[in-house]
Amino acid sequence: MDVRLREWREDDAPAVLRAFQAPDLRAQAPFPVITLQDAMGWIAGWAGVGHAFAVTVDGSVAGNVAVSRIDDHDNGWVSYWVVPEVRGRGIAVAATKELVRWAFGERGLYRLELGHHTNNPASCRVATKAGFRPEGIERGKLRHEGLRYDVERHARLATDPVTHS
Repeated sequence: MDVRLREWREDDAPAVLRAFQAPDLRAQAPFPVITLQDAMGWIAGWAGVGHAFAVTVDGSVAGNVAVSRIDDHDNGWVSYWVVPEVRGRGIAVAATKELVRWAFGERGLYRLELGHHTNNPASCRVATKAGFRPEGIERGKLRHEGLRYDVERHARLATDPVTHS
């Protein structure tokens, strides 16, 4: 299995549209991704707000990893997703590790943070396997469809040891 990161391209819009048909991804989209135009807007929306990369597996788009909210202290916010049909194969972990390598090595960041709903153990496993240490629970942090969710925050520093799990 060949997992790689590359810049998003406009011709990836059909893959983005398919990805956001998954209920869990649809609920986290910043706006409804219903048409190819919406998917192209999602891709274009990353310009100037962060660095997003298409995660490819054997050449096909399988997900996204990104670092955004980069501040003056060299901190950034990490996010990731993979399509349901490839989950459980270590793709999100491999892609997140590669994003971390890029963010620390090429972008020069020092601290990376991420958060996941406490009822999402799969995302927690991705975070910990990618070397992010838990830092605590933020109670009632997110609201989706009228419900509040607690979020577990994780962080990784450039000085943390490289993980091999």
